[in-house]
Amino acid sequence: MKNIPVLFVEGRSLAEAYERALISLYNNGIRLATQYDQEGDPHSIDATMNITVLDPWADPMIHKAFPGGIEDLQEYVLELAGAKDHWVKNMNDPEDTRWEYTYHQRLKSYGSWREKVDGESVQAGTFAIDQIEKVIAKLVEQPHSRQAQMITWMPNIDFECYDPPCLQSLWYRLVFDERAVAWLNCNVRFRSNDAWGANFMNMFGFIQFNRQVIADEIARRTGKTVELGRLNWQADSYHIYGKSIEEAKARLFDRLQSTTFEERVFNFRDPMIRQIYEEAQEGVLEKIRNFDKEHQA
Repeated sequence: MKNIPVLFVEGRSLAEAYERALISLYNNGIRLATQYDQEGDPHSIDATMNITVLDPWADPMIHKAFPGGIEDLQEYVLELAGAKDHWVKNMNDPEDTRWEYTYHQRLKSYGSWREKVDGESVQAGTFAIDQIEKVIAKLVEQPHSRQAQMITWMPNIDFECYDPPCLQSLWYRLVFDERAVAWLNCNVRFRSNDAWGANFMNMFGFIQFNRQVIADEIARRTGKTVELGRLNWQADSYHIYGKSIEEAKARLFDRLQSTTFEERVFNFRDPMIRQIYEEAQEGVLEKIRNFDKEHQA
């Protein structure tokens, strides 16, 4: 085969769309090697994938098959809110082994990086742009704009980066219904998306980000009702790593005939799930504080 398949799936809720995307990839993807394979690893299953979640705020939102827990979802949402931005390393310090970036840092302070100046670690860069503020201001001032987008890729750094950002861009546009309710539609593009190990958490996290950071702030500034419209998620490389295929089979693909969809999902509005999610916040923050103490961030 000379072409990477291009696949399209759609679902009303996140859990439904996520499951359909995994099944489509498993049935129709191409086998490819990756630069991260270890000796003996099977080839990954790969495709270019377009996932549309028609109602991102609808239940069932959480799929049980994602390799993580409710607490991990809370941690990722806090990360997208900036809780780990200070973990970004000094780019010109070979002794610093912390993160190359966070998505929030690239969106909130695009063009900046941490480096040492006169022996001191400071936030530095040729320029720093708060893209989150610019997107919100653009949609408040020009509700019909097609120019509300954010990017992460920094060519001066990322071509040589061992693990550059997978997220590439977010694009927003408002649609108004007959009641004058604004519906925030969003396109997200990933250059590379680990379908089994990361995609669900990525989508869940950015749904929360779109609700809490973008839509709610537009509503606050305009006094209008802003809801989440459809989320369109494109991954140039949507893949299950070869080392993860057997786990994915055992936890999802081999169970499709023996379980119902309802048995494979959680409702985010379930009081028990909400309690676990909300109570996890302090634990996550304590984990970050402990890391900071240990590494003197």
